[in-house]
Amino acid sequence: MRQLITALFMLTASTAQAADKVAFFGMFKLDDSLQTKELGESEEEVARLAMIEYIIVARFAEEGYDFVDIAPEQEAIERHVNLAKCYGCDTRIAARLGADFALVGEVQKVSNLILAINLQLRDAKTGDLVKGGVVDIRSNTDEGWERGIRYILKNRIFRREE
Repeated sequence: MRQLITALFMLTASTAQAADKVAFFGMFKLDDSLQTKELGESEEEVARLAMIEYIIVARFAEEGYDFVDIAPEQEAIERHVNLAKCYGCDTRIAARLGADFALVGEVQKVSNLILAINLQLRDAKTGDLVKGGVVDIRSNTDEGWERGIRYILKNRIFRREE
């Protein structure tokens, strides 16, 4: 999965001069639902995580951001179960990689109907949240996940002030 993300970075990275650099650590799934406990990991949800990661990378590239290769810090990354909840380890790793920002998110599955998507862009030097958003979705489908992440990107991360 992480190799796919790295490949996406290389394919979609912007060539803009002096672009802000982002270390994207991917989307993590928190799942305590009864469905998963009973039936195991859903292949459809694994594919949906990859889908929303691709949407995120494509949108950040479209906005002119460059992505740093996270492979040099893979060992440090793998020490954490969820970089969205590691008390600043994401920004420390991003800073070591030379990134301006750390980007990380999670999908929390409460049940097969109730999910929440969270995406955070944090300053790699200070650890401060720059932009972020959370959306609750009531649809465990490709369309529901896609609409959720596109809402966060449009209305929270890249919202145009009028």
